[in-house]
Amino acid sequence: MSEMFDAVDALVASRSALPSAEERKRLRTAHGLTLDDVAGALKVRRATVSAWESTKKPTEPRGPEREAYARLLKQLAELYPAPVPATFTGAPAPAEAATLSTGPAPEAAVMTAPENTQTPAPARVAAAPAAASRPASTTRTTPTSRRPGTRKAAPAGTPAGGADPRFENGPLAVLDVDDDGKVLAYCTGGLVLDVPAKSLPSLVDWTLREAKLGQPKLSGPGKDADPLIVLTEAALERYGLPATLTEEERLAGRLPEGHKVIKQLVRAEWKLTKRGFGPWARIYRPATGSERACVQLCIPSWNALDTRHWGEAGQLPPAELARVLGVYASRVMTPRGSTAVTGLELMTALHPPTRASEPDADGKRHSEHNPGSLGKDAIDPMNWPPCEVPDGHPVLKDLPRFHVRGPGEKLFEEAYDWARPMTDAECTLRHLVGIDVNMAFAAGANGLNVGLGAATHVKAPVFDPKLPGSWLVDLSHVDLSRVKVGKEWVELDGSLLPSPFTPKGDRPEGPAWYATPTVAYAVELGYEVRPLEAWVRRENGRYLDGWYNRLRDAYLTTMADLGVDADLAPADFLTAMNGYKARDPELAIVVSAVKATVKGGLGKLRERPRGEGWRPGEPWRALSRPTWNPHIRAAVISRTRINLHRKIVKHAAFTGQYPIAILSDCVVYAADGPSPLDFLPYREGKPLPGGFKLGVNPGLVKWEGTQDVLWGEEVRERFNAPELNLARYIKDGTVTDVDNGE
Repeated sequence: MSEMFDAVDALVASRSALPSAEERKRLRTAHGLTLDDVAGALKVRRATVSAWESTKKPTEPRGPEREAYARLLKQLAELYPAPVPATFTGAPAPAEAATLSTGPAPEAAVMTAPENTQTPAPARVAAAPAAASRPASTTRTTPTSRRPGTRKAAPAGTPAGGADPRFENGPLAVLDVDDDGKVLAYCTGGLVLDVPAKSLPSLVDWTLREAKLGQPKLSGPGKDADPLIVLTEAALERYGLPATLTEEERLAGRLPEGHKVIKQLVRAEWKLTKRGFGPWARIYRPATGSERACVQLCIPSWNALDTRHWGEAGQLPPAELARVLGVYASRVMTPRGSTAVTGLELMTALHPPTRASEPDADGKRHSEHNPGSLGKDAIDPMNWPPCEVPDGHPVLKDLPRFHVRGPGEKLFEEAYDWARPMTDAECTLRHLVGIDVNMAFAAGANGLNVGLGAATHVKAPVFDPKLPGSWLVDLSHVDLSRVKVGKEWVELDGSLLPSPFTPKGDRPEGPAWYATPTVAYAVELGYEVRPLEAWVRRENGRYLDGWYNRLRDAYLTTMADLGVDADLAPADFLTAMNGYKARDPELAIVVSAVKATVKGGLGKLRERPRGEGWRPGEPWRALSRPTWNPHIRAAVISRTRINLHRKIVKHAAFTGQYPIAILSDCVVYAADGPSPLDFLPYREGKPLPGGFKLGVNPGLVKWEGTQDVLWGEEVRERFNAPELNLARYIKDGTVTDVDNGE
């Protein structure tokens, strides 16, 4: 009888109702689970779980997998119930705080004040049009209803400001002073709040108690994002802060400790982080239990928004700046500093180093290592492999002074900077055409297996392409004139190709240190490798997958808003990319910031000393951070360079065309026509398998620029630099900073 009951239970479970694909993904990511985690537990392929969560055409699990999957989702739903939107009259809809305005705001509706008087609701102002720097009217009314013509600001599954009642007004606010001398807070979605605070300490109190600003955590063990307050020059003056920093303060990166505003904060028992009161100041009180009391300040006039990454964002009117930062926050995360700092913080937010343990005998939970993260105790910062650390690291303190480490002592995985003279045949062509790989380093991080624990030193190891690490191996025997492409050997002109093993494209001369993707590529090309020694990492995982997915979604969603969709035909894609930034300059700023977040975040993994009286051989502040990990940076760069070289070889084998110059992710070819379509092989709209493909997705390419062949030859002759890297100047033809081709 029990077997019959079990069979009935299984039959019922095999038809268990499942939540929507979006909810399935939300529950998985809320608990910090990867697709691989779920696939491993259910004994299915990773692609199968991904298909169950697909928002376009979700598939449904069957049989015992459905029973187990339904059980998993039910338990996760109990841990992470769906957020309930605010219910009082006039509250913005869950996704409203991050919507994009494409038309004028309608008149505001009247709001009923909430009954809860313990935490007064902030006074509201009529929502301002996105282009207005000052509200035309300061009538204290309500937030607007959803405006016509708005679009969803975040990809599916992205937490939006307003989805959580605690953060109903969005992740941030830009403070300005109107013509009547009143301080207004411009939030996302066009909402404007009246700010009663008269001093900076009271502003911090108001932000935490009344403003309802912030952002929900991105993973189960993580922490909610602290509210971000952006201060315009008028707001700085109102709160006793200088509009700009003096030269001395700018070099120090902060206000002096004796400044009157800092004294006000101290008297109010607020603290500043070690970096002090600078362009990105953090004001906090020590946490009590799980309750955090912290506010982040952003001060554009102190160069908080670097123009290299944020363009002219710092000069935008308050409402427009709130829109730019709000879209970035909803799609990436609330900025925590520069784009580089935010890129690194995003890794931590998705994979916090610790989590709460199961209750002990007394029912108490303790902090423990979060599997799959870079935990605080996983790697001793003073015990890194000597080959992986930068010069000046404490593990190198016994090296002779002024010693220069060679390839056999130092892992040197960097992006390409290579060029060669043009052949006679290439000189007869008319154009030099540059193509650029979209989000190249993000694509290099996707699916990459990296070390998460300490490295083990091994002598004469057998190379394992699945084992992350650094390998000392001689690759000088790899001959690019004859390589394997797929399963077939092909003959190429190796003199026209850069070596895949060095950033300058030079052929190695002996043993050197390489990351796993570089050595694996030598094997892929058909050559045997025999490492002399290695530092390998037995504890490893795809740490960057969630990071890549979030940044990819942010990039693709914003590009789609700008009219560049992921499914465009090659010619249509080139047309859509032409002048896309002018369609919405504010969203173009977001695109730039997302791309800078990728590169900057990876660069931060090997952050060097930043002054502070540091001397070679001494530790510096970044070394104590769990995310200081030069191994991961090297592995991503290695894979990115190899991905590019693989496409170049496929292209050369199929077309007989070779690159003229390569700079990082930009490749220049000689062609008869000015367009990438004049040399990229397409058959019936389909690209060369494994070669270059035009498109907006990370890893695909876009047009970078075109110049005449005569321009290239004239520039090289003028500067007496036959191997001048023309990829550096292909975009607009302006040549600067030339030093004999270096």
